[in-house]
Amino acid sequence: MTKKFFQALALMIGHIIGVGIFSLPFIAAKVGIVMMLFYFAILCTVVILFELLYGEVILRTKGKYRLPGYAGKYLGSWAKKLALFSDGLGLTAAIIAYVIVGGSFLGSILIPIFGGTIFLYILIFFAIGALLIYIGVQSIVQTESVLLVFFFVILGLVFYKGFSIINLNYLFIFDSKYFFLPYGAVLFSLVGSSIIPEVKELLIHKNKNLKKVIILATLIAAFISLFFTFLILSITGSETTPEAITGLKDYLTKGIVVLVLIFGILANFTSFLTVGLTFKKMLWYDFKINKNLSWTIACFLPLILYLFGFNDFIKIISLSGGSFLAISAILIIFIYFKAKIKGDLEPGYTMNLPKFFIYFLVLFFIVGAVYELISFIL
Repeated sequence: MTKKFFQALALMIGHIIGVGIFSLPFIAAKVGIVMMLFYFAILCTVVILFELLYGEVILRTKGKYRLPGYAGKYLGSWAKKLALFSDGLGLTAAIIAYVIVGGSFLGSILIPIFGGTIFLYILIFFAIGALLIYIGVQSIVQTESVLLVFFFVILGLVFYKGFSIINLNYLFIFDSKYFFLPYGAVLFSLVGSSIIPEVKELLIHKNKNLKKVIILATLIAAFISLFFTFLILSITGSETTPEAITGLKDYLTKGIVVLVLIFGILANFTSFLTVGLTFKKMLWYDFKINKNLSWTIACFLPLILYLFGFNDFIKIISLSGGSFLAISAILIIFIYFKAKIKGDLEPGYTMNLPKFFIYFLVLFFIVGAVYELISFIL
């Protein structure tokens, strides 16, 4: 395996491990670790399958596109508009969540030193990220590799320092009224489809490796997310906070908590950059919108929505994962059928799933999307 393979793997893992991972311990505190394992087993399989379908679409198609571009090419203008709606809102929701959590972590470190409010640090976090997205930062691949190593070190330190206070009883609390709560958040925490076009560009001479990267990245990210959930929940139990980290301050030393917060800032920041760049390129490449206007929409639409009250990050990522990502996944499935017939290139791999199974995936996403929409409204 080449250096490019590991860079592509690190890029996708780093993209997947973003704000979603910080919601999981809080949700696990409602349903327990066994139910989280159940959701991870099902959703990890579902995510790998539809992302492999998307990977094949990308490999069959000439040119640089994002999901709306593939939808327009293979299904027509209606699908392109629907993809803009689903992918655009999904990416917008993700950026809102990254900014809320990343800015909150930044404030948790700096407010005791410089003062100010969480809102101020959310704006600072946003402004720095938006500037780098405007410039078009190119060093995210190397950053993701370093962050993964940093995260493993931090997890090791938390486990070492918190081992004596781990309480396994915290893992098995279950409240049946929260049975469906993990669906949207777990799905959000596993999906990395928006970065697959970038991964393909890294593997340009080894396209067949795209399949391995998608499978390995999803499985590794799932394992890391589950271990993180287990670790935080077994320490903080019912006191687990919605973003997981600030609740550790009553259990671990200040130095360890600050290290975890620093990782949280960096993880959310790099994901903000990746998703922001993806959104900008989607508008720029697929809709031929002016580069600067694409940047303005990609960055400031999330900020405006946040200022108008969309600030509950658990609800935001659940809606994004359960509904917007579901619409995108369904589109990917139908694009895949057309690309098998009308594709321009011979792909590095092919998927030959039975049609009835693929249609079952469509039904699965429809049911999940309806549930999340109802939950969000109510």
